[in-house]
Amino acid sequence: MDTVARLVDEKPLVIFSKSSCCMSHSTKSFLRGFGANPTIYELDQMPNGQQIERALLQLGCRPSVPAVFIGQQFVGGNNTVMGLHVQNRLVPLLMRAKAIWIWNDHMVAQKPVVIFSKSSCCMSHTIKSLISSYGANPTVYELDEMPNGQAIESALVQQLKCQPSVPAVFIGQQFVGGADRVMSLQVRNQLVPMLIRSNAIWVWTRT
Repeated sequence: MDTVARLVDEKPLVIFSKSSCCMSHSTKSFLRGFGANPTIYELDQMPNGQQIERALLQLGCRPSVPAVFIGQQFVGGNNTVMGLHVQNRLVPLLMRAKAIWIWNDHMVAQKPVVIFSKSSCCMSHTIKSLISSYGANPTVYELDEMPNGQAIESALVQQLKCQPSVPAVFIGQQFVGGADRVMSLQVRNQLVPMLIRSNAIWVWTRT
């Protein structure tokens, strides 16, 4: 047990695995899909691998691998990880452990307009075109082209209640909403003034 505790100490995400285990490979790939960079211990490549495996079995790992620790806490195997994902609990757990970073201040800071989008989403394309048509140059994050895109998408849904998840628009570092909200602002002639106030566009006036 002490050996396992030392191996997971101060590491946000640890996976005990075997290089020949297809389920371990699936779990590693799945968690990396959220932008995580787990510490991997391949038991079949470690001199004390059998000892560690026995300790994992004592923790209740059946089978012994994959065994996932998040924030130094034993979570479980592949089925548990998938269950947490289905329950929308996996991403918050990874975030609290600082195993992944989601959209945060630096992604929207000092940027007049930010749009979280997907390259395949026609509504995202419409909103990007609308805002660009006023002369704005939005910062666009295409989630389907980012290593941690799935994690960001989950955060948009869970934290900001974006339904659908994209497009998600920030103007002046403030979350505005999705396509419906932007189009509503446009109809009420409130979109352009908001873009002007955020210095996303400038309007020439005669003095």
